[in-house]
Amino acid sequence: MEGKNMAVWFEIPVQDIQRAKKFYETIFDIELSGMDMGDEFKMEVFPGDQDSVSGALVYNDSWYKPSKTDGPLLYLNGNPDLQAIQDKIEAAGGTVTIPKREISPDYGYMAVFEDTEGNRMALHSDS
Repeated sequence: MEGKNMAVWFEIPVQDIQRAKKFYETIFDIELSGMDMGDEFKMEVFPGDQDSVSGALVYNDSWYKPSKTDGPLLYLNGNPDLQAIQDKIEAAGGTVTIPKREISPDYGYMAVFEDTEGNRMALHSDS
C-alpha cells in the first residue's frame, strides 16, 4: 500500500444539504465548497488538499441515507481539543451522544454525536 492514510475520502449522507453545511461550518469554524453534480446529486466539500484526507456532505435521495445506528462510524479530527467542537454541537442543532472521554493515554480522546441529518459521527483529539 502506498500513501500515508488508509482512508482517502469520505462522504457523509445528508437530507438537507444547506442545513448540514451550516451545522459543520458552525461546529468546525470552516467553509465548505459546493458542487452541483446534476441529477439531484449535490456535494459540499470539506477543506483539504491532495496530501490530506478529506470528504464531502452528499445529497442524493436514492443513494445516500443518513443513519445513527448502522454503517461505519467516521471519526473527524477534533485537535487540539475536541471539547471546543463538542461545545458547539447542540447549539448548532446536533446531539452529543457520548461526551468527551479518554480512549487511553496513548490514543487520546473521543466523543460521539448525531448531526442535523441523523448521522452518527465521532470526534478524536490528542488532548
